[in-house]
Formats: sequence, structure tokens, C-alpha cells
Amino acid sequence: MGWDYAPAPEARNIVKIQPRYGLFIDGQFVEPKSGRYFQTLNPANEAVLAEVAYAEAEDIDRTVQSARRAYNEVWSKLPGKERAKYLFRIARIVQERSREFAVLESLDGGKPIRESRDVDIPLVSAHFFYYAGWADKLEYAFPGRTPRPLGVAGQIIPWNFPLLMLAWKVAPALACGNTVVIKPAETTPLTALLMCEVFQQAELPPGVVNIVTGDGQTGATLVQHPDLDKIAFTGSTEVGKKIQRAVAGTRKRLTLELGGKAANVIFEDADIDQAIEGIINGIYFNQGHVCCAGSRLLVQESIYPIVLRKLQRRIQLLRVGDPLDKNTDVGAINSLPQLRKIESLVQIGVQEGAELYQCDCPLPEKGYWYRPTILDKVSMAHTVAREEIFGPVLAVMTFRTPDEAVAIANNTRYGLSAGVWTSKGSRYLEFARRLQAGVVWCNTYNKFDPASPFGGYKESGFGREGGLHALSAYVAF
Repeated sequence: MGWDYAPAPEARNIVKIQPRYGLFIDGQFVEPKSGRYFQTLNPANEAVLAEVAYAEAEDIDRTVQSARRAYNEVWSKLPGKERAKYLFRIARIVQERSREFAVLESLDGGKPIRESRDVDIPLVSAHFFYYAGWADKLEYAFPGRTPRPLGVAGQIIPWNFPLLMLAWKVAPALACGNTVVIKPAETTPLTALLMCEVFQQAELPPGVVNIVTGDGQTGATLVQHPDLDKIAFTGSTEVGKKIQRAVAGTRKRLTLELGGKAANVIFEDADIDQAIEGIINGIYFNQGHVCCAGSRLLVQESIYPIVLRKLQRRIQLLRVGDPLDKNTDVGAINSLPQLRKIESLVQIGVQEGAELYQCDCPLPEKGYWYRPTILDKVSMAHTVAREEIFGPVLAVMTFRTPDEAVAIANNTRYGLSAGVWTSKGSRYLEFARRLQAGVVWCNTYNKFDPASPFGGYKESGFGREGGLHALSAYVAF
């Protein structure tokens, strides 16, 4: 007889969602000049959560003017210790309202409440605390140099970590004395808009942080605005290339955090059970929605049968369902287009010869769902081994020697992250040195810390977020 978990839903009414949201400009919500709005949905049941303003060129122009005015008149003139006070306040308020933010993040994005509650929101607060500590110590961060803020930064964030990506970008920018205009993803704008209440509650001077909402065209209009000093973008490699072309020849500074196709490499001396849990955490608990998701699994041939068997058994135990249920392991796919892309890529993988293995759990009738999936017998000739899937899909490959593992792991246009599982520290250090990845985890996966830089190279972008490195992206000398 099997065991069933009783539902343990988080309270939906902990957060109050407004029926309609304007643009956050100069410290207050205002109507878009065009009068246009679009809907944001709950991906778990396709219900409309709210209507959100659609910003066009005129709205973006007045937003940038607001940020420029705040920069010239207030924020750039404040001493670092005064800027720090605001960042500390923001961090504390996020902590106080963490349950509210976690519920809204899961409602709008589809990720399990356990991830929103235990990972995303605590890291948001931690990043504001961390950069608050640096605001009055910038001369120590850059010894022998005199850092000064860039000015006004345009920041575009994706749908996979909506509030955390906001914190990654806003906290160091404000700590260095810049003002910002943020454009959240069109499918997940609500936590960014709730954050506006935090900025008001912290009494942040009007115009220091502004938020415009819309789709890709809104983002493109923001990037092209002539009065921005900096663009920071996290998203797809294709859009990143367009932004780089648009910024080329201008005075704007640019950082890009783009796609990834991370390899999780298990050597025969690894603790297999520990590695299995790390793999599950790296690809399934977050629905494969992180750009650093360990979507390629490289297993040494001698342990391949046991690893595959344990993985197949483990994904059958995953609970797929209501993101607000504390028992849920795998939530909803963020949007219908994203679901269709996952389905298409998996179908291509099977057509190219991969063997399909899926969790046989029932899926809810409404919403956007995809079963945890393993694609076995994959080679680098397969599309699923080269292209980002952004879903709970793991492509499994084998290797015989460390040299072969390095060759497979590096055989991708991306270079964002990787994981290595081994009991030998010397093997990890040597292997990590040869990997073309910005972040390499050892015997763990998807561990983030505000003091640790994150970013990639090759077609995964350039620049770093987190740590001292993020400060350097928002200062001039």
C-alpha cells in the first residue's frame, strides 16, 4: 500500500493582488499614456491574476527622465552610509513580508512554494543586506582608485527568478549610487510591482527605482533610449545578441547573463545517492527553469547502469501539482509557449534516437504542466544535448575518461555553469580548471551566495552578478 500526502496549501489570501497595476514612476503608480494593459496569468490554472500596464516609448521616456532627475538631484549626492540605510531598510522589509512575496512568486511564476519560500526570497533579502554593507566601503572594494556611479541603468530581468534577478541587479546599482529603470518579464511582473510597495515603505527617494512593464518591444525601446548609461540584461542568448548590436557604438556600458546548457558530471568514485539528489535539485525541483540548470548529465560508464536505475526510481517519487502546496516538488511551466517549446524539443530528441522515460504521475487538467523526463542514450549530435530546454528534462550521456568528460562538457556554445561529483578534491580542482564554465559546483548544485559572483562566458554572456564583481559593473573610475 502506497502513502499519499495530504494537501498542505499555503494561504492564498496572504497576498492582496490588485486588479490592475500601473507603471511605477517617480515613486508612485501612474497610468500608461497609451491606456494599454495586458493580463498576467496563474500558470497552474490559467486564471487571470491581474491586468498590468503596457509601457510604450512615451512612458519609458518619462521614466528615464524621472531616474535621471533622482540621480542628479538626490541619489548621487548622498554619502554611501546614507544609501546603505535605505538598502538595509529594503532588506528588512522583504524579510518581514517574505511569506507574502513567496506566495505571489509561486502564483505568478508556477514554481513550488518551497523554492520561493526557502531559496528565492531569503536570497533577495540577503543580496540587499550584502550590498548595503558595501555602499560606504567602495574605496576598499577598488583600492587605489576612486569609483563613481555610472548614472541611470536600464535593467531587464527574466521570468525564471523574477524577484531574485531584480535584487541581483538593483542592490549593487543602488549601492554604487546609480538610479534604475527595471523592466520585468511580461509573464511574471507581479513581485516586482509588489516590491514597489517596499520601496515606498522604505521611503526610498522618488525616481531612484522605477518599474516599467510590457513585452519584448518595451524592453527594446528601453535599451534604445539615449539617456541611459548602462544596460543589464538577463535572458536568452538570441535577445542578448540583439541588445549587444543595439548598444554597439553608444556610450552605454553593458552586462549580459544569457543561456546555458550546464553539465553535471558524475565520476565513479562519487557518492551516488548524494549525486542523485543534487541532480534532482539541479533540474527537477526548479522545473529546469534556471539558466544554470544541470540539464546534461555525464555519467562515467562503470556506474551508468546504477545511476540510471536510481534516477528513474527517484523521479517516480516526485510530486507534481499545485505550486502553493508545500508537498509539491515540481510546479507548473511558466507559460503556454514555453510548454510547447519543451514538448517540441523532447519530440525532436526522441525522433533523433533518444530513449524517453517519464514520471507516470497524474497531471492537473488545467494549467501548463510537463512530467519530469529523462532522455537516455543521448549524444552530442542530439539537439537536446545542445539547445536550452528550460523544462524538467534531463539528457543523459556517458564517458570513460576525464579527458572525454571535459571534451563533452565543453562541446557547447554556452559556458555558464557545471557540476562535478567526486570524492577526490584533486580530481575536482583539475577538472574544474579545464571546464569552460563561469561557475563550477563540487558535490552540490545551484548554491548561491551574495558574496559569490555568478556569470558565464562564450554565448552565456559577460560580466558578473554577485560579490565584488557586481559592484565593478556599476562604477566608473
